[in-house]
Amino acid sequence: MSWGTELWDQFDNLEKHTQWGIDVLEKYIKFVKERTEIELSYAKQLRNLSKKYQPKKNSKEEEEYRYTSTKAFLATLNEMNDYAGQHEVISENMTSLITGELTRYVQELKQERKSHFHDGRKAQQHIETCWKQLEASKRRFERDCKEADRAQQYFEKMDADINVTKADVEKARQQAQLRHQMAEDSKAEYCSTLQKFNSEQHDHYYTHIPNIFQKIQEMEERRIVRIGESMKTFADVDRQVIPIIGKCLDEITKAAESIDHKNDSQMVIEAFKSGFEPPGDVDFEDFTQPMKRTVSESSLSNSRGDGKSEPKFGGKSKGKLWPFIKKNKSPKQQKEPLSHRFNEFMTSKPKIHCFRSLKRGGAGPEDFSNLPPEQRRKKLQQKVDELNRDIQKEMDQRDALTKMKDVYIKNPQMGDPASVDHRLAELGQNIEKLRLEVQKFEGWLAEVEGRLPMRTEQARRQSGLYEAQNTSAVNSCAQDRESPDGSYTEEQSQETEMKVPATDFDDEFDDEEPLPTIGTCKALYTFEGQNEGTISVAEGEMLYVIEEDKGDGWTRIRRNEDEEGYVPTSYVEVYLDKNAKDS
Repeated sequence: MSWGTELWDQFDNLEKHTQWGIDVLEKYIKFVKERTEIELSYAKQLRNLSKKYQPKKNSKEEEEYRYTSTKAFLATLNEMNDYAGQHEVISENMTSLITGELTRYVQELKQERKSHFHDGRKAQQHIETCWKQLEASKRRFERDCKEADRAQQYFEKMDADINVTKADVEKARQQAQLRHQMAEDSKAEYCSTLQKFNSEQHDHYYTHIPNIFQKIQEMEERRIVRIGESMKTFADVDRQVIPIIGKCLDEITKAAESIDHKNDSQMVIEAFKSGFEPPGDVDFEDFTQPMKRTVSESSLSNSRGDGKSEPKFGGKSKGKLWPFIKKNKSPKQQKEPLSHRFNEFMTSKPKIHCFRSLKRGGAGPEDFSNLPPEQRRKKLQQKVDELNRDIQKEMDQRDALTKMKDVYIKNPQMGDPASVDHRLAELGQNIEKLRLEVQKFEGWLAEVEGRLPMRTEQARRQSGLYEAQNTSAVNSCAQDRESPDGSYTEEQSQETEMKVPATDFDDEFDDEEPLPTIGTCKALYTFEGQNEGTISVAEGEMLYVIEEDKGDGWTRIRRNEDEEGYVPTSYVEVYLDKNAKDS
């Protein structure tokens, strides 16, 4: 099977077919190139996805990743990052092993094809030239033969004519002989040219063209083999990363299996346990006797107005919600004194005032006395452990310098022993300071651990208000490490709490008519209202606006009759009613 013998007359079709083969190869190169671009894009999107859900450093979100479920999720994100790396490997290998190699091969193939078909055209031009020479010799022989016949006929005619002179007859005879000789010469030349052409034609169709077509066939077969090898490489590149991708998936499965729901539940207890005991039973107060009732009311009033450190709004009782849930008032109650309106304003946003105080205040107490006992114990223990690690680090440096000094003493040429004395003295001072710090925090820790079992009835009654450990009401807000928008830190306020006298205006707030809506708002982000006076909203949720931002960064909203509170103004998009804007 040879193109030279089977396709000796299909030069043009072979030229088209080989060009089509190169086009197919270039199409495959383009296909692989687009595949590498897709792999790179996919890897980039996977990396961006993994980065998007990574916890931010030094944020509250990073603390949440101590649970086994969130650790498993973090491991999944890391494995997805490695998974993306394998797709980048696929792209790189395909680019180097397929796209780059085939691109160079196509250039070589084009040059080789051009050379072969140039030789073919040259051979065709040569045979065409020989054919033209043969045709010219043939026409010349034919012309000379005709001229010789005409000269012979003219001679015979002159010879038969008695009126023609003998000289004219001799002239005609010589002319006829000349033409006859020319015809013989043309015949000999034609025979020679014909033999030469036949020889050239035989060589052309049985030697030159078969050789050229054979080279073209070999070139085409190499192209077919090369594209097959590239397709195999295409599969092998994918197959090589499958084990690593499998390991990534195995690690994700292993992380999922490491989730321990019991451990997470215990960690929640450790994170939020206050150390207080539940409140005891409430004593019965007998109001059947007027005198006893008067005394009882006086006691209740004293208990409300007592100089306790916890704010009114921090408990779990009805007082937690009274600034925000209002009932209809009678017409008589609507005309309340200006002082009552002032008291309502001062108590309507208790937590907001605490946030402002925290922001302007200094750092939190060093002994973490603003925290509940259990949380304080944990913080103190963490501080002691941190100081011990610092001490160990300083001691390691001191030991290293001591060894260096000994080497200098034994080998003075290596250095001056006195050069490290200053640094050793500094390390000793640092270790002593750290040890004093450890003793101080261990003392506080021992105090907390000694006080944890001891509870008075009054302390148990305040289990929902662990701010009672401090003398300042602003320190009671410091338990909220961050304000709802994350812009406040745990700092001790220098402001004092404006204490609200314990009167009967609890009942007035309970009977007060709810504020009218002045517009609507749409939550732009999800907000977890964990602080007193705030309300949780979900992204995209529509709510009612009942009070605009007064310049403090908070907007008062309502979900239904019983659910209202404050959200950061930056978290919502407010649509005020036209009447409200005009007013």
